[in-house]
This record gives sequence, structure tokens and C-alpha cells, in this order.
Amino acid sequence: MPRRALLLWAAPFLLAVLGFEALPVLSVLAGSFVHGGEWSLGNYAALLSSRFYRGAFATSVNVSLLTSAIGLGIGLPLSLALHRRSAPVQRRFLTLFNVASNFVGVPLALAFTILAGVNGVVTLLLVRSGLVQDFNIYSLQGLMLVYAYFQVPFAVLVLFPSLGALTPDLAEQARLMGASRLTFWRRIGLPVLAPSLVGSFILLFANAMGTYATAYALIGGGANLVTIRIGELVAGDVFTDPNLANALAVLLVLALLLPILVDQLLLRRRA
Repeated sequence: MPRRALLLWAAPFLLAVLGFEALPVLSVLAGSFVHGGEWSLGNYAALLSSRFYRGAFATSVNVSLLTSAIGLGIGLPLSLALHRRSAPVQRRFLTLFNVASNFVGVPLALAFTILAGVNGVVTLLLVRSGLVQDFNIYSLQGLMLVYAYFQVPFAVLVLFPSLGALTPDLAEQARLMGASRLTFWRRIGLPVLAPSLVGSFILLFANAMGTYATAYALIGGGANLVTIRIGELVAGDVFTDPNLANALAVLLVLALLLPILVDQLLLRRRA
């Protein structure tokens, strides 16, 4: 097919990318440098000098790191257990994990409110049985529990394909050479999976950092997270500043790009 014909076929896709991705990104980037009607770095100076917005970044990073560690710590054993099962069982559970990882936003917050809210079914059962005295789903601890719900299945989905590198031959050869199960994982298993583990952790971190609807529907403006602060600056009831929101969004993107770049550098060194 001639090159001109290929460009004609690709034109609708290229226009969609330009209109829905490239232009909005450029608009946000340009707006972040407008402060008081003039071009300046005033928005970035205001954000970096504000303890409130620095605290929003610190809270978002802490929640994302902890929930990513939880997702990876639970997702890896689940992936290993699923890897040993038959193909039909793997397909069923991967479908289930796919549904669970995409069940986010307002429906997920509503589901946890019904189950674990102040008058939730699970909360009342735990309180009446004496196992729990005080549990508040509308807190950062509760938010981390909700995040873990979709982080764990997401970790399974991104880790499962990489387990194909651990072939039965590797375990058999290690066993023939006298290596214990612990030695196998310490000297062979984890080093082989290290690039995938690092990449999966970064994906989980980015997934948690960019979550907005779930946190807002569960806690509202009470959670000092970067995404919620951006939403309030764009469509708040009391104070709005779209250009400041643009600068905050740019800093959020940079915070997500930095670990990705570090991961790419590590991959090149390992290669």
C-alpha cells in the first residue's frame, strides 16, 4: 500500500490523538506558566512554597507507596499460585482479576460504604462480635484499604505474564544442584523477576497517584491528595484557580515520569 494511502487511513487516529491528548497536554503546560495574567513561574513558586500543597504531595506519595507495596506483596504470591494451575483456571481467575481491577471510582466507594461504613454490614458484624471497636472507612487508613482492593488484582495482571520466565527447567536444575527452595528464590527467582517487579511497582504507584474519583467519592475534600486539590482548583465551590491547577498537574506528571525514567535506566544497566 502506498505511503500516502497509509497516511490517509491513519489520519482519523492521528487527529484523535492530537485533539484528545496532545492539545490538552500543551494547553495545561502553557496555562501553568500564566500567573496574574502574565507569563511567569509564579504558580510553581506558590506551590513549592506552600506547606499545604507540599503536604498534598507527601500524602499522595505515602499512600501510593504503601498501597503499591501491599498490592505487590499480595499480588506476587497470588500470581505464583495461579501460574501453577491449569489454563482454564488461569483464564477464569484472570477475568475475575481484570473485573476487580477496573471496579473503581464512585461504584467502588459506594460498595465499601455499604459494607464497611459507619453502619455498614461488615462493620456492624465486627463491632457486635467484639473484634473491632472503632473503624472509620472515611479516613486515610480506610482509603488505603479501598486502594488495596484494586491494586492487588492489578498487580496480578501485570506480574502474571512475567512468570513465564521461571520455567520448570530452572527449578529442576537448581534442585539437582542441591539448592533449597529459599536459595532458588534468593539466587534465581527474584533476580529473574526483578525487572518485572520494579516495573510493576512503578505501574501500581502511578495507578494510585492518579486516582481521583474513588478518593473524592469516599472522603471528598477531606483527603489532602494532589488529584483532589487539582479538582478543587478547577471546579471548587469557594476558590478556583485553573492556572494553579495546571501547574499542580504538571508537577504530578513529573512525579510520575521520574520513577519511570529511573526504571528505564536500570533496565539498560541490567541489559
